[in-house]
Amino acid sequence: MKKAKILVVEDQNIVALNIRNKLKNLGYAVPATAATGEEAVRKAELTDADLVLMDIMLKGDMDGISAAQEIKSQFGIPILYLTAYTDEETLGRAKMTEPAGYISKPFKEEDLHSNIEMALHKHRLEKEEKEAE
Repeated sequence: MKKAKILVVEDQNIVALNIRNKLKNLGYAVPATAATGEEAVRKAELTDADLVLMDIMLKGDMDGISAAQEIKSQFGIPILYLTAYTDEETLGRAKMTEPAGYISKPFKEEDLHSNIEMALHKHRLEKEEKEAE
């Protein structure tokens, strides 16, 4: 089975590198990282990612929720939020994008792994269902 490609969207370089290393250790491919919402949308198209791991607070004009909306509507790639923000307003905005999951930082590697696997599985099933119709 091919490695799932995960686009990491995180504006703190050291955190992005740490996440990338964890994902590689778990057996995933990380074709790119992005630090802004605009860059995330561009790289989602270029990398043909299977999943986007999205931070909510990003540098630039487009936050992670706006970028997630754009990526989901344009490319149909599932979004898994990985963020330190768990307040009701942020959670409410994030829910509107119908994410595949929402993981709070700091996170455990096994939580990351299980959430990614569930998100990829659910997306695969939805895709098969659409193709069957």
